[in-house]
Amino acid sequence: MQDMERKFGRYALRDLSLKLVVLYLIGYVLQTILPQSLSMLTLDPWAVIHGQVWRLVSWLLIPPMTDNLFFVAIMLFFYYSIGTSLERVWGTWKYNVFIFTGILLTILSAFLWMGFTLLTLGTAGIETYGLTTAAYMRAYSGAFSTYYINMSIFLAYALTFPEAQVLLMFIIPIKVKYLGILDAAFLIYEMIRYGGPSRFVIAASLLNVLILWLRSGGWMQVSPAQIRRRNNFRRAVERGTSEAGRKTWAGAGRGQTQAGNMPMHKCAICGRTSLLYPDMEFRYCSRCEGGVEYCSDHLFTHVHIRAGERPHLYEEEQH
Repeated sequence: MQDMERKFGRYALRDLSLKLVVLYLIGYVLQTILPQSLSMLTLDPWAVIHGQVWRLVSWLLIPPMTDNLFFVAIMLFFYYSIGTSLERVWGTWKYNVFIFTGILLTILSAFLWMGFTLLTLGTAGIETYGLTTAAYMRAYSGAFSTYYINMSIFLAYALTFPEAQVLLMFIIPIKVKYLGILDAAFLIYEMIRYGGPSRFVIAASLLNVLILWLRSGGWMQVSPAQIRRRNNFRRAVERGTSEAGRKTWAGAGRGQTQAGNMPMHKCAICGRTSLLYPDMEFRYCSRCEGGVEYCSDHLFTHVHIRAGERPHLYEEEQH
C-alpha cells in the first residue's frame, strides 16, 4: 500500500468529503427540478450491460431520500465533519482508497445480485411477478446507493476514534464506539429483515470496513499469538514480576525486549508500556521518522514527525 501511495498518491482527491456533499446537492436540485430523471441515474446493472454505462457513475448523484431539509443539512454536515476528520488523520490517499473501495464494492454487489437473481429465478421466474427482467432490475436498483457507504464511513470513524463523544439528540453525550456497535447491529438487522439486494449492498459496506480493520492491524487483537502473549503478561503481573520492570524502565529504548521485565513497547505520547497495559496494542508509525511507537489510543491522533522532533497530538498543534 505504501508503494502505491508513493506512485499514485499525488492523484488522490483532496477534500473528498466536500466533493461528495456537492454531488448530493446536485442530486437534490435534480430531484426538485426533474424528479423523473433520477430513475435514469440509479445503479441498474441490467441497464449497464445493455449500454447505459453512465449508471456506473451517475448513481453517486442520488442523495438520501427525505423531505426534511433540516435533517438533510444536519446529515450532510455530520458526514462532512467525520469524513474530514478521517482524511486529516489517515491522510488523503488512505481516505480516497477507503471511499473508492466502497464505491467499487457497491458496484460489484449490484452485479452479483443480478447474477444471483437470474440464476435462482431466471427470466421466467421474474415474469411471474408481472414484470419484465428490465423492469424488475430497475425497480430494485435504488437499493444500491451511497447510503450504506455513509454508514461505513461512520463505522470507520468509530474504529478510529472510539472514545470520542457526540451529543445524541443534541443533548445526551455518548461515546462513538457505542454508536458504532448500534450502527453495525442495525445493518445486520436490515440484512436479515429485507434480504434481496439489501443483503448484497450491506455486505459490500461491511466488507469495506473489515478490509480497513484488517489493514490497520485489528486482526492482531484476536490472533492466537497475541492472545497467548496477553495471557502470559497477565500471569506475570499476577505473580508480581512486573514491579521490577516498572522500576527499571527509566531510559529504556526501542531495542529492549520483554525479557528481564523490560517493556517491549512504550507509547511516545502518554508513556504507557506493554508491562503496565498488557491488553493494549502498540504499533510503530510508518510515516514518523526514527521508529516512533504509539499505543492504540494515539496511533491515529498524533502528528507525523521528523527525526528529532517531539511527538505530539493534533490538539497540541492547533494551540
